[in-house]
Amino acid sequence: MNETEEITEVKTHSDTEVKTLESEERQTIVHCTCGADYAYRIWPSTYLIEHGTGKRAKLITAFNITFAPQWTLNDGRGFTLIFEGLSKGCTTFDLKEMIPQEGGFEVLGILRNRADVYQVEF
Repeated sequence: MNETEEITEVKTHSDTEVKTLESEERQTIVHCTCGADYAYRIWPSTYLIEHGTGKRAKLITAFNITFAPQWTLNDGRGFTLIFEGLSKGCTTFDLKEMIPQEGGFEVLGILRNRADVYQVEF
């Protein structure tokens, strides 16, 4: 009887651990293209903001773009932003770069898809 209880206890612990890992691994990927801008940069204060709840998904990292204050010359390839995962109930969100000046990146009303991979143009 103790062996059965111990096995059940280990299994329950394992199931909980798997669920925790799954939620930590969720990410939202946004591939971005910038029109004719000569140079651009991204601020760490860039978020995906869920409609309805206002919950913010933080920017984790970026590829082919520098973080402010440095600038990246536009090579026509665009850049990729990796954010935390959105809430499961989220259906629409905004991408907003919240900076202390005009001209931040902003895309409103992005419809959620199953892959959580998006293509936007600024």
